[in-house]
Amino acid sequence: MAKKVVVKITELTKQHNISLRELSRLSDVRHAALSELSNGKRENINFSHIERIAEALNIEDIREIIDLVEE
Repeated sequence: MAKKVVVKITELTKQHNISLRELSRLSDVRHAALSELSNGKRENINFSHIERIAEALNIEDIREIIDLVEE
């Protein structure tokens, strides 16, 4: 079975009690890019986005942001 990397945007916004727009503002990642990531519509993941999200939300463990799931 194939594996897929998932960016847990929805979980992060719920956990930190912020909107997607607020996460966009804090992380300086375009709202559209975050939206595509949260909907699984984005094929490629930009690591600088992951780094900026981690920095904005003060996250130490990358597993809080991304996950590996069976497709």
